[in-house]
Amino acid sequence: MAINEQMLKSIIEDVLKEMTGAAPASAPVSAPASAPAVTAAGAVKLSPIGEAKQGMASDEVLIGLAPAFAESQTVTITGIPHDKVLKEIIAGIEEEGLKARVIKIYRSSDVAVCAHTAAKLSGSGIGIGIQSKGTSVIHQKDLPQLSNLELFSQAPLIDLETYRMIGKNAAKYAKGESPAPVPVRNDQMARPAYQAKAALLHIKETEHVEAGKKAVEQQVSFV
Repeated sequence: MAINEQMLKSIIEDVLKEMTGAAPASAPVSAPASAPAVTAAGAVKLSPIGEAKQGMASDEVLIGLAPAFAESQTVTITGIPHDKVLKEIIAGIEEEGLKARVIKIYRSSDVAVCAHTAAKLSGSGIGIGIQSKGTSVIHQKDLPQLSNLELFSQAPLIDLETYRMIGKNAAKYAKGESPAPVPVRNDQMARPAYQAKAALLHIKETEHVEAGKKAVEQQVSFV
């Protein structure tokens, strides 16, 4: 039992280190009285610019970020900075000649909800959902929420090259193409090795869910 408790403590400490502003309970950090609306995570800044509206442009792909993305959490489950993840996805979309639009989803931490909400608001009908731990989905507006075009469920196995390819494939779907699915690695040991950490990260993400809150458009700037 002592070994299990030590392992759990180690996992929790690792999770806390990967979260902006996170601190052990023995050293609480008070937030400033008037915190700025702009969220900074590494080399990316997300600035809310109002409720996300229905897109009209057929050459756009919407990226739906989970509630804690680039805010209380700033890296994926394997430590990839969120700014690099977002930059690669946007680059993949732009390489196909399309535009990316970014929104933040608050009503759920479920990656399927993030992706489907983005797809429904996208002018092309294609959206990408990303959880803070790195799990991603390419979705289409007229598919059932629990269905999708491509699911990348094993976040520990997703690298920056894969995120770029996710952006490219989403753009290809938006253009009416039928691309080959993005290749994904398979490691049977990844799930048990990261299961506890993934659960903790998801719990932390869910703490930022605001039921009923509409998706918010984000202005993205890389610095």
